[in-house]
Amino acid sequence: MLNKITTADARKKFSNIINRVAFGDDSFVLTRRGEPIAALVSMQEFKILQEVEDKIDIEDAWKAKNDPGAPIPWSDLKKELEI
Repeated sequence: MLNKITTADARKKFSNIINRVAFGDDSFVLTRRGEPIAALVSMQEFKILQEVEDKIDIEDAWKAKNDPGAPIPWSDLKKELEI
């Protein structure tokens, strides 16, 4: 279950929130001035997010490998990298 909580309230209830995330099925979005700034998720959810990100990175790498694009002149690359 996704919950929203202000950073001020989260400080007051920190140990309770951590227990709910670690041992329950809760996740929290921390807000400041009504804007979301961070999220607290369980390690299981975090690992899933990492796996999804890794899969996307691998797919992007294969796309780049299969479509290398036009060659970039060394002088242009040096300018872009400021070396």
